Amino acid sequence: MQPYRLNQNEVLEQFETSANGLTDAEAEERLSRQGPNKIEAHKKSPILWMFFRQFADFIILVLIVAAVMSGWIGDLADALIILIIVVLNATVGFVQEYKADRALEALKKMAVLHSKVIRNGEVKDLLSESLVTGDLVLLESGNSVPADLRLLEAHGLKLDESSLTGESVGVDKIAEQILEEHVELGDMRNLAYKGTTVTNGRAKGVVIATGMNTELGRIASMLQLKESDTPLKIRMKEFGKKLSFFIILICFLIFLVGILRGENLVAMLLISISLAVAAIPEALPALITVSLANGARRMVRKNALIRKLPAVETLGSVSIICTDKTGTLTLNKMKVLHHHIQDGAELENIPLLWLGVSLNQDVQIDANGQMMGDSTELAMVTEFIQQFGLEKHQQLRATFPRSLEIPFDSERKLMTTIHRANEKYLVVCKGAIEAIIQQSSIRPELSSELQKIADAWASTGHRVIAFAYKMIDALPDDKNKTSLESNLIPCGLLAMMDPPRPEVLNAIDECKKAGVKTIMITGDHLLTANAIAHHIGLVNERSRSVSGKELSAMTEEEFMETVEKISVYARVSPEQKLKIIRTLQKKGHFVAMTGDGVNDAPSLKAADIGVAMGISGTDVSKESADMVLLDDRFGTIVSAIKEGRRIYDNIRKFVRYIMTCNSAEIWTLFLAPFVGLPIPLLPVHILWINLVTDGLPGLALAGERAEKDIMSRPPRPATESLFAQGIGLHIVWVGILMAGLTLGVQAWSVHQKMENWQTMVFTVLAFLQLAHALSIRGERTYLFKQGIFTNKWMIIAILFTFLLQLMVIYHPFMNRIFKTQPLDLNQLLICIGVAAVLFHAVEIEKWIKYLIRKRNHSM
Repeated sequence: MQPYRLNQNEVLEQFETSANGLTDAEAEERLSRQGPNKIEAHKKSPILWMFFRQFADFIILVLIVAAVMSGWIGDLADALIILIIVVLNATVGFVQEYKADRALEALKKMAVLHSKVIRNGEVKDLLSESLVTGDLVLLESGNSVPADLRLLEAHGLKLDESSLTGESVGVDKIAEQILEEHVELGDMRNLAYKGTTVTNGRAKGVVIATGMNTELGRIASMLQLKESDTPLKIRMKEFGKKLSFFIILICFLIFLVGILRGENLVAMLLISISLAVAAIPEALPALITVSLANGARRMVRKNALIRKLPAVETLGSVSIICTDKTGTLTLNKMKVLHHHIQDGAELENIPLLWLGVSLNQDVQIDANGQMMGDSTELAMVTEFIQQFGLEKHQQLRATFPRSLEIPFDSERKLMTTIHRANEKYLVVCKGAIEAIIQQSSIRPELSSELQKIADAWASTGHRVIAFAYKMIDALPDDKNKTSLESNLIPCGLLAMMDPPRPEVLNAIDECKKAGVKTIMITGDHLLTANAIAHHIGLVNERSRSVSGKELSAMTEEEFMETVEKISVYARVSPEQKLKIIRTLQKKGHFVAMTGDGVNDAPSLKAADIGVAMGISGTDVSKESADMVLLDDRFGTIVSAIKEGRRIYDNIRKFVRYIMTCNSAEIWTLFLAPFVGLPIPLLPVHILWINLVTDGLPGLALAGERAEKDIMSRPPRPATESLFAQGIGLHIVWVGILMAGLTLGVQAWSVHQKMENWQTMVFTVLAFLQLAHALSIRGERTYLFKQGIFTNKWMIIAILFTFLLQLMVIYHPFMNRIFKTQPLDLNQLLICIGVAAVLFHAVEIEKWIKYLIRKRNHSM
């Protein structure tokens, strides 16, 4: 029978479980049988297929055919070497793709969700993937439902099932059985489905389906979901296609000119195809993905978990951070600093204010004396215990047992508890001063006095909680909130403060230098928010502070005009948060938004970078976010922006290096015939340079440290091309310079009638590329100022590549394979000296750019 038609006991029986849940042994056995509770994405390619796919590129296939042709006409050595290098190229491509897949999988594992599960009669926090049928799961507001559940208990439970049904209206859930036989999915109100979210209430349910057997799993099985490419990777693929057509055209012209000059047809074909293989950066998208994934792993070590890979490349564009106050800018550890007792009434020799503190709260104290609960209530109870002792607190709780509770909600701004007091009942209310005064029966002048005290405290950054009480003879039959929370007598105020985090002042200052504005959006009182904002240096004399009420009164045009001047928003609704973000985006800003609650999810999705709190955040906020702060610190966002800028800078360096080297090879082969020089390189030389000289130093660029001025620059526009800021021009002029120097060495060595002229050309081009790798390690910083040994992998890569090149020049076996001849010391020094010329030319380029920036800044 369908689970929705069973009562609670029948459900437990059908799924072979009990009110104490499964035992660990039962759960382990079921997990091995049912598999993990997760939605399977598209099937991964087998490793062998991933390797052979590297040969599917059209140009690689043409090169293989050309190598076979070369062998057929008798040049077996050339054919063999070309095939070996093609296989090595494929291996490098395979390793990069495999690393990218592994890195992305590792990131997914870091982002797994947890669930509260009853096992062995105890509540445990377990990975959602480990759930099995028969498990008892506890749900509360903000949770994502981890599996399909038959609800056993439901207390005010409301679910957002839009991810499953498309209906945007929340669904009220029940625990009672439904007796109808044929019920539509949306009408099975005693079931909760995997992937839906709890927007209100709490519940307990038994797992009836996991993984691909859930309703969400059935939908997923109809689709072959594929991981989407990052915007940067898509742009590079498009660029690669256009570049490929251009390079093929150039290679065809080189082939044509060679044939017209009487060069060997097969030799020219091999040279042209080898050049195309070397010049087309077909591995660039995969290498960028590896850089992003490795960067995301580094960010985890800085307590920033990247859930969506594009966030890594877009962090560098953030121009505004909209942040919550509590727990992000502050410590989230409230402390009572002031109190005001309104009257002298006492019970049990305790002023009614402190009696209210002891009674109206839900702090739990375990056997070790550790307190758990809301930070505001913890601060109040801590202060009470410091003044009167734990024993007195426990005595009062026993003397005045709680009979009824009306939980706090944002509309009433009150929490009310009713306690038995001999033959009567004591009503204790706590909440916002405005709400207490509105419901009180005291004279206006006393209300005004309380309000003045509260405003004075709030203006200095304190959070003010008001307490009130009254005595009633009996509980109302309907437990009516209106009757219980009326005619109250205020008994005092408490002033608390959540102090700023120590690192926040420096982090906000760093943001200012980086051109990133910080905006506080909080539910706190405007005066409290302003006091904290001034304390941490978030506002200045030109900044504005706005309450939710003032924001509601603004027209769209007025808000559009003033939005960039506002630094503090207080008492705002979720809809207003969304409005703030969208208006800032319309003004051209790239917005990062922090949030931790269910009501923050729309804002986190709308923001360019959604940032959820890892400690205090709900499942819904984490699912909606691009990044999760594992320590809830504002400083972590700033560190992530810095890391994002570093990663993007290094990707730009990598692209600049590869494209410049490739353009140099094209210019060298293209221009040689036009200046009357023989073909400068053999196919095996081109492929070797592409494999070794281009590869190792290029990859090492990903490990470069951030340049010293990285957080002194303005954010880059989100739509900025990788070739902006002079990169395109650099690729052209340095590529031509490298080709010119190479051809100059060729012309001189040919003129000197050197037999090993081709080895000199081969070597000088290799060394020029190594010199280029060294010089572009800093885009704005001179190498000697940056530090030669700050990137050990680059030094290792250059030394290793240099030694490999020497082996190709001087080892007899390699001489035969690569058709090289040893160079004497003078010839080798000439090659190194020419490379030094290029190095200093690029360093001079940095100096010229510095002068231009300095002139523009002074204008």
